[in-house]
Amino acid sequence: MLTLIFFAKTLIDVYVMILLLRIWMRWVKCDFYNPFSQFIVKMTHPIVNPIQSILPSAKKIDTAALLIAFFLMALKYPLLLFIQGGGIVLNQYNLLFGFVSLLKAIGHLVFWIIIIRAITSWISQGSSPMDDLLYELTEPLMSPIRRFLPAMGSIDFSGMLLILILYLMNYLGMDLLGELWLIL
Repeated sequence: MLTLIFFAKTLIDVYVMILLLRIWMRWVKCDFYNPFSQFIVKMTHPIVNPIQSILPSAKKIDTAALLIAFFLMALKYPLLLFIQGGGIVLNQYNLLFGFVSLLKAIGHLVFWIIIIRAITSWISQGSSPMDDLLYELTEPLMSPIRRFLPAMGSIDFSGMLLILILYLMNYLGMDLLGELWLIL
């Protein structure tokens, strides 16, 4: 039973991260000829494309992918409860749980992309397609911080400050929602 719960939760979480990456890449206008960008588009295209024909994008936001990510997060916990042997309960709280889970997933995605960019900057021998994509994704978030926090020599602390801001927002979520924040 625990294996099935782990599998379902992981599958939903990973696919939501891929959908959020698609939204983020469109928002920052990433190079869609990048091999990783092509992978993300191919992974999400079969589900997002039919909904895009009904629900067009709003400026830079891929609303179809966002709706699917929200829908998956809203159904994740009723599905996990069903797997545990309970019944499926669909109510207005599932929408709240979906919204809060989506916010947490966005925070986790930003955190890990910044960490991956930092690690690849240490080990990278030159410009690779992955380095370029990570730069395109994180630079809109890190450049405003650099205006207030200049680089100290060759060390850039903007990523560290952004991670601290994410931690602060995580603790704010715990203060506001308590146990619910930890569960989701």
